[in-house]
Amino acid sequence: MISKSPVVFFIGFVFPEPKSSAAGSRIIQLINFFKTQGFTVVFGSAANRSEHSFDLKSIGVVEEQLFLNSNCFDDFILKLNPNIVVFDRFMTEEQFGWRVADFCPKAIRILDTEDLHFLRKARKDNKNGSTVFSKEYLKTDTAKRELASIYRSDLSLIISEIEMDILIKQLNIPPDLLIYIPFLLDNHSIPDQLNSPKFSKRNDFVFVGNFLHPPNADAVLFLKTKIWPHIHKKLPQASLHIYGAYPKQKHLNLQSKRNNFFVHGHVDDIDYVLSSSKVLLAPLQFGAGLKGKVVDALRNGTPCVLSSIAAEGIFGTDSPNGYVIDDEHLFVEYSIELYTNKTLWETSHYNGFEILEKRFGCAKFYSSMLFKIREIQTHLEEHRLKNLTGMLLQHHGIQSTKYFSKWIEAKNN
Repeated sequence: MISKSPVVFFIGFVFPEPKSSAAGSRIIQLINFFKTQGFTVVFGSAANRSEHSFDLKSIGVVEEQLFLNSNCFDDFILKLNPNIVVFDRFMTEEQFGWRVADFCPKAIRILDTEDLHFLRKARKDNKNGSTVFSKEYLKTDTAKRELASIYRSDLSLIISEIEMDILIKQLNIPPDLLIYIPFLLDNHSIPDQLNSPKFSKRNDFVFVGNFLHPPNADAVLFLKTKIWPHIHKKLPQASLHIYGAYPKQKHLNLQSKRNNFFVHGHVDDIDYVLSSSKVLLAPLQFGAGLKGKVVDALRNGTPCVLSSIAAEGIFGTDSPNGYVIDDEHLFVEYSIELYTNKTLWETSHYNGFEILEKRFGCAKFYSSMLFKIREIQTHLEEHRLKNLTGMLLQHHGIQSTKYFSKWIEAKNN
């Protein structure tokens, strides 16, 4: 491939599914950033496309099918010669990072963490709903692998201010290696708030979340067993609608028409669903990063009742668009209050739009990301020499990955 414009190469863990997951939306937002800066964008993944995969070609992105443990990637990356390589999550950096470093040493290597996987996994294991960080979380293999990947990369995109604080203040990761980039919303991403349906035009509660993501599957069961029975008792005419891609039969079996608890599966038009719903419920018991369902609710003026985990990193010091509460009984009480109190609902409705504009408008983050990338490009060698830990990990850690991969490659041949 020959291109006169600079080239950015995304290596995806999967082909993005923006209608199925926040991770998919995040990748599309980053692609749009690079396209606005004049980059030719190439996206490759070793995963297979799914029925929900986004048609990247429709936005001018070149798609490539990659293969694990294959030297055909070496020939491809050498010919492509990208200026920047973006790794979608640390697992792709582990698999392909050494090949990029070997064959395109001058390419800036950027890691998009999506969220801190080790943090999400540790919270799942503890499952106490706490957002307090513990050094015990570092004992897992996932923590060591993910932090090593951050050190090996020239820059890591961190989606949450909370995770920035953990990495810098708790783990002493050099700030030069990190940049806070949340969800990036432009004017086209936000429905017209003047025409957003108001209180009297909306009905029912809603939950949205891909069932392949463990925090979502867990939250649906929590809603079914702990929350909804109490809400339904007080509001027997209201329904709870669950939307999310890839439900298993055990999730579909949770549906109960008698109790107005409905499991619908994948939805193409999330904006229609959320703008028709009165309140989003998200009692997530574990997780990390920013929750796409909450940002989508903000976009559609849908007030929320959230756990601390679900709200983490969304509101900063601003008031939420509803309630943030972890106590089960209060969660039920506040959900009913928000659903029935028109004045409270309308205040929360407008709060959501204000939070969007203040915290997720893409313009200022475009500027800061572009500045950081240009700074690294200009002083790439110096930037890498300052990162001694990254250099050591690049040399020693990747050698084992490299030769194990080559052994698999030789074995397959």
